[in-house]
Amino acid sequence: MSRACGVVAAGLVFLAILVVCQMVFMRYVLNASTIWQTEFVIFSLVGATMIGSPYVLMIKGHVNVDLLPIYLGHRGRFVLAILANAGALSFCLILGWMGWELFYEALTKNWRTDTVWSLPLWIPYIAFPAGIGLLCLQYVSDILALLTGREAPFAIAGKDRESVP
Repeated sequence: MSRACGVVAAGLVFLAILVVCQMVFMRYVLNASTIWQTEFVIFSLVGATMIGSPYVLMIKGHVNVDLLPIYLGHRGRFVLAILANAGALSFCLILGWMGWELFYEALTKNWRTDTVWSLPLWIPYIAFPAGIGLLCLQYVSDILALLTGREAPFAIAGKDRESVP
């Protein structure tokens, strides 16, 4: 699922690039107005960020300061990794719930953008609970990988404090 999220996020970024190119052509070559392009690009990039987050976690593509884990022993790294993943999962569960409430309210109250395009807001808002919900599943997967020994904490296998220069 996380790989599929990465593909969807890449597709959204690609579509945003195409729409920006189309918007520039429309404005500066054809001297025509643009109505929906700016909103589409904004919603696509935000959606790509939300939907792509499980993939980024899966490949460990986030910014990581590993000074403390390097100097801890294996047991300390394990405990720190479990605590960090559990804390992040807790935060994401709350964030996902809030995103679901926002999506549901936009859907049931028929919220729309205040522009000429008048896009129903539930369409871009669905990316928030969907992406964060899948991010929660990736955190669960990471925690299970740590607990079963399939993955080393912080991807540091066999390095103890004594082997660090």
